[in-house]
Amino acid sequence: MNTASQHSLHLTPSPWIERFAHLVPAGVRVLDVAAGSGRHALYFAARGNRVLAVDRDAAMLAAFAGAPGVEVRTLDLETGSWPLVSEVFGAIVVVNYLHRALLPHLLSSLASDGTLLYETFAVGNEAYGRPTNADFLLREGELLDTVRGRLTVVAFEQGLSPNRDKPVVVEHIAAVGRARAWPPPLG
Repeated sequence: MNTASQHSLHLTPSPWIERFAHLVPAGVRVLDVAAGSGRHALYFAARGNRVLAVDRDAAMLAAFAGAPGVEVRTLDLETGSWPLVSEVFGAIVVVNYLHRALLPHLLSSLASDGTLLYETFAVGNEAYGRPTNADFLLREGELLDTVRGRLTVVAFEQGLSPNRDKPVVVEHIAAVGRARAWPPPLG
């Protein structure tokens, strides 16, 4: 695979995020946590959203800074207090990142009718590669437990993912705020 193809593949959104992107209305503000290469920030900006992409790696953010509809901020979300305390988002997207102390802050920053799209590695992944540290692996059903009583779950999956170039164990959830009109549309 040539470098251009690898770069293009690296910017392809997660299949889970693409599948449930319809839950994020055009125009709402999206928080992309641990944005990395910007694949999800750019995806939602192209769909008509205003995106705040945060990551502690300024060089990664610089690669897509200035893209239409995307604001970037270099933030280390794992130290100090929650830096986005006064901000509310119509959607929050998290892929391949886990810092458990952030989970309550993410939920409190989500609009009452907002969308949470979260996908990351889970226990069992240590048999297939990194991450192997339990601090970075969701426990069985952990995302369900996190949103229980606060959000309406549209979809949840956990297990060995067929949507990767190598086997990984993941957990992902698509959930909406309780103020969202019922029923939310399925993909």
